[in-house]
Amino acid sequence: MTRNQMQHQKVFLRNNADEKDQQQPQQQIRGFTNFTTPPTLSFSPILSNSCASTNPMPVKRLARVSHAMKPYTRPPSEDILSLKEHQLLQNLLTQRAPCNLLFFGLKAQFLDLAMLNTEGTTVFLEDDHEKLRTPKLKGMRVYLVRYHDKASEAYELLKHARTNPACTSQEGLLHKLHCKLALTGLPEIVCKRKWDVVVVDGPRGDQPEAPGRMGAIYTAAMIARAGKTTDVLVHDIDRMIEKWYSWEFLCHENLVSSKGNLWHFRIKGNSSSARFCPEVVPQIQ
Repeated sequence: MTRNQMQHQKVFLRNNADEKDQQQPQQQIRGFTNFTTPPTLSFSPILSNSCASTNPMPVKRLARVSHAMKPYTRPPSEDILSLKEHQLLQNLLTQRAPCNLLFFGLKAQFLDLAMLNTEGTTVFLEDDHEKLRTPKLKGMRVYLVRYHDKASEAYELLKHARTNPACTSQEGLLHKLHCKLALTGLPEIVCKRKWDVVVVDGPRGDQPEAPGRMGAIYTAAMIARAGKTTDVLVHDIDRMIEKWYSWEFLCHENLVSSKGNLWHFRIKGNSSSARFCPEVVPQIQ
């Protein structure tokens, strides 16, 4: 074989090898018509009980649901303190009594707890006329209050409080005439006394048209900042309004304990800050 024939044979073999290398990746991606779009896989419409079964699962027909849903009504049994919630409040009052104790809302359970504070002052703020007939214990007073804000107005009121300088924490309750969240017509004792424990479990707030607890939580926050150290407890924290307003005015860093749907905040008063809660600077990670 001459030198020219040998060179032609090497070129031929090298070209064949290049063609095989180019064909190999095409065999690996066979079945894809577009590299950027995965292939469409066809699944069997039959759902089985297990991977090896070929019998379809029985399908239950769903009842037609009406779009006109009725508003949720909280049963009376859900509106009481659970055993562990009651124990949390009882332990706190046992430690702090005799003290100045303020309740937003009047319930039979609270009367039992008020008996722990007969040597102190216990005030109930209630919007139900019938409950004003409750027999009074020693050191106990019950006042009728009116809540004008509906639960459905919670979002707009929160926006108002964030943008209105009159709603800051610097001035006392008596100077909050221009803040829509401030409760009006409160007894003088509520505004002027230093309260040790404040419990927010009223008004109802369980329906959009029912009075909401926005003003009660805001007022509790104002009361706490006017004292030395105040324990504030908010019930029904599983509801959105109670949770929103507790974070906004009572602050996460003040949350010291919780049981069930009862949150316990401990707030140190006499603060010169205009903010209820310290401004949180978002961390970029």
